[in-house]
Amino acid sequence: MSVTLLAIESSCDETAAAVIQDGNILCNIVASQRIHEKYGGIVPELASRAHQQHIIPVVAQALLEANIQKSDLNAVACTSGPGLLGALLVGVSFSKAFASALHIPVIKVNHMKAHILAHFIGDVKPSFPFICMTVSGGHTQLVIVRNYLEMEVVGETQDDAVGEAFDKTAKLMGLPYPGGPLIDSYAKQGNPLAFPFPTVDMPGYNYSFSGIKTAFMYFLKKNTAVDPDFIQKNLPDICASVQHALIDVLMRKLKRLVVDTGINRVAIAGGVSANSGLRKAMEQKREQEGWDVYIPAFEYCTDNAAMIAVAGYHQYLENDFAGWDLSPEPRLRIGGGL
Repeated sequence: MSVTLLAIESSCDETAAAVIQDGNILCNIVASQRIHEKYGGIVPELASRAHQQHIIPVVAQALLEANIQKSDLNAVACTSGPGLLGALLVGVSFSKAFASALHIPVIKVNHMKAHILAHFIGDVKPSFPFICMTVSGGHTQLVIVRNYLEMEVVGETQDDAVGEAFDKTAKLMGLPYPGGPLIDSYAKQGNPLAFPFPTVDMPGYNYSFSGIKTAFMYFLKKNTAVDPDFIQKNLPDICASVQHALIDVLMRKLKRLVVDTGINRVAIAGGVSANSGLRKAMEQKREQEGWDVYIPAFEYCTDNAAMIAVAGYHQYLENDFAGWDLSPEPRLRIGGGL
């Protein structure tokens, strides 16, 4: 008997739905929100309203593309956290109502675990245990992944996530939101060693990125005071240099964890895993250190429902269902605690 799940993702500014059958993704529909661009960041209330507008059409499109009837579904999996409270509330409420109407269970999925399990969508899959560096706008974590459900966070950022650092430095340069992809684009044309930026080495495997942001702010103030056109004249070199500094911090901690654990199967996940500089650094480690490197396809780096579907599918196999009192958990952590 086939196992078919509908998955819902609404943690931030993408409304997404996917259908998975016996571990195979049949479709992955994502509706992105453009309304936040003029505000330079996500506006939670606007995100929630957009989710309300998008969720029914997105789910309908997912079922249509998968050629699946509602009666074929065995469960509904949804992101319960972490994320924006109002955005999560839309997805969780819809999923509970949809599942209840069909008399099927609902599955609570941790968004960060799902990012890691995106590596099990394609043909090339890591074997357990492996290390995953999860890098996004809201999180930067080093995770030891022991199986589909058992994961341990051994290091994480103590302030800004690396995705925030990219976006905030881009904003300081006057680049539009989201600035991280623009920094990556300009960096390809620049010299990564043109401008050195100080970094902070936190204890253990933890990260800190707020110091780079502050140093970058004073760097721009100093140089634009001398030449108002400094940013425009040096944009590729500035972008390449700040990207180099941020990636260097990430890779130093990751290498330390690989050496300390002896686990050389290494993956990256989350929106920043789409960054070409980080991907290049991982490929260099594959060649120089002999790491087995796993990098998700671009469409599975940013928030999507296919990764929620994979997580939900493996939880379904373990009868890991939520109760009807399921509520959003904006600060949900890997391990289930708050």
